[in-house]
Amino acid sequence: MRYLYTFGYPPEEKALCELEMRAFFGDFSDVNVLESDVAVDPNRSPFMRERISIVARADSLEALAEQVQYISHGEKSFKVVCLHKEHVGLEKKWSSSKYRHVERTIGLNMDGEVDFEQPDLLYGVAFVEGEWLFGHLLKAESVYLQHMQRPVGYSTALSAKHARALINIAVPFSDGLKVIDPCCGVGTVLIEACSMGIDIVGRDMNWFVANGSRQNLAHFGYTCDVVLGPIEEAPGYYDVAIIDMPYNLFTHSSEEAKMSIIESARRLANRVVFVSSEQIEGPVLAAGFTIKDRCEIKKQQFVRTVLVCE
Repeated sequence: MRYLYTFGYPPEEKALCELEMRAFFGDFSDVNVLESDVAVDPNRSPFMRERISIVARADSLEALAEQVQYISHGEKSFKVVCLHKEHVGLEKKWSSSKYRHVERTIGLNMDGEVDFEQPDLLYGVAFVEGEWLFGHLLKAESVYLQHMQRPVGYSTALSAKHARALINIAVPFSDGLKVIDPCCGVGTVLIEACSMGIDIVGRDMNWFVANGSRQNLAHFGYTCDVVLGPIEEAPGYYDVAIIDMPYNLFTHSSEEAKMSIIESARRLANRVVFVSSEQIEGPVLAAGFTIKDRCEIKKQQFVRTVLVCE
């Protein structure tokens, strides 16, 4: 099976989206469309718009219409959606008459009942790099939007959107993996991970934010262990750690404290995604990590560097 994904992001989040794409697919696209044999639920990503599971492809619309007449979906109703109501790849947004013509051409050649309101099956059609593609369509829901209003927060916390992308970068495929956020703050990363069914635990040395993390998780109906204590005291070993480095917490010994967190991360997990508003490449390399990938993310004037390390 091949899949076609479309994406959407503002310019300042392009680098983060590309890092997420590399984590999922091992590749990225300079345009907002990518074809892959890797199956990803588009609801996981804050940048994915939709996914077509491709079942037919052709060089012309007429040839595609010939193919779809042999697709069987029993007695289920269906609807055909042309993706070009928005720009797709190098194709700019089409006029309503053009994309509706495509939907009619394909839909009229398919057996079964068309239902524009509540179809049992949703199909998508797109024209990408000179080729027509057709298949089952899954539209993404922006799950992270539900998590933006939390009981406890602070201004420099990661946004729900960025936290969701970081989870995907750290844990693109989560089956059986144990994950820890040992500097979890008010739980932004924990909430997104729990919403994806990822096995994660949290930890923080500040009792106020650790308690805030518990309140935020409970607010959305998620359960997750959140332990009070510094990363240096965290027991066990994990497949992945996600660490948003604390800021404005250190005195003159900040370099030593920073190094202690990074060295503890080396002991705690094989793969670590660091997020920092300061330069930490030197300490990360000194701790024995290899930096596999990186990008910058912005929240207004606040800039963080993301390092994917093993």
